[in-house]
Amino acid sequence: MSETKVTVKADSKISRTIMIRRIAACAILTAMAVLLMYLEIPLPFMPVFLKFDFAELPVLIGAFALGPVWGIVIELLKNLIHLPVTQTMGIGELSNFITGVIYVGTAGLIYHKFRTKKGAAISMVISTIVLAIVAIPVNAFITLPLYGSAMGFPLEAIIGMSAGVNPLVKDKITLLLAVFVPFNLFKGTVVGLITFFVYKPISKLINKTYDKTHEQSKNA
Repeated sequence: MSETKVTVKADSKISRTIMIRRIAACAILTAMAVLLMYLEIPLPFMPVFLKFDFAELPVLIGAFALGPVWGIVIELLKNLIHLPVTQTMGIGELSNFITGVIYVGTAGLIYHKFRTKKGAAISMVISTIVLAIVAIPVNAFITLPLYGSAMGFPLEAIIGMSAGVNPLVKDKITLLLAVFVPFNLFKGTVVGLITFFVYKPISKLINKTYDKTHEQSKNA
């Protein structure tokens, strides 16, 4: 057998091993994210349709450990698995996916370039700000119109429901600024802080997983 064929077989074996590790890590983190989606917590001054959960935590860890693309894959799988029990005709899952991709995608991309604790902190701060900003047009032009057209839940009803718990809400603009912006800032900050504080004990696992699923492919 020639040296070239041996090398090709070795490279193929390494590639399969890397993919298996990625898929296994992705499956575990997806399962954790799905379970956490069911642990919803109502927040003060927030309407009942906005509830906080910790599902983005394993997704963010996945983006750090496997890379931003795999973080997005976990985000997609999490929401697809949750679809059969949706109470929003999939609109909530769509919104969750879009905002989740914005958050973990941004954080994962930055951390991919700066793989340190400081880099992780910076990535989470920036991703939280980006999430809060980008979520404004997402909710204004996608989520809210879909609630009205698909579920017969007009904007006026959403504004009224929100105004009942948050006196700052008067119209669509104040709904976006006084409800959705604080909610996403809170969500991104809490998930980011938890990730930051658990970063040290899991950083070796994150870096080891990343190395095993990326560095070997570079050296192959």
